[in-house]
Amino acid sequence: MKAVWNDAVLAESEDTVVVEGNQYFPHDAIKMEFFKKSSTKTTCSWKGVASYYSVTVNGKTNPDCAWYYPEPSDAAKQIKNYVAFWNGVRIVK
Repeated sequence: MKAVWNDAVLAESEDTVVVEGNQYFPHDAIKMEFFKKSSTKTTCSWKGVASYYSVTVNGKTNPDCAWYYPEPSDAAKQIKNYVAFWNGVRIVK
């Protein structure tokens, strides 16, 4: 699986986890040169508190388009150290 935005591959892995229809990529599969931590946080009632990354590719920024759970709940422990995408980031095989 690949996460693609603005003609760049942001992440690529054969070891993704699907939760609620979202592909979560292992943290070591993302290309950190495109990512910058955001101050945004959201709370999911069963997964816990999510943190976000903004992505910049070729001078364009997609704010808060990637999220992860640094300390997920026990019910979501399978996505610890995994990152998911939205907001125009395409997930392709």
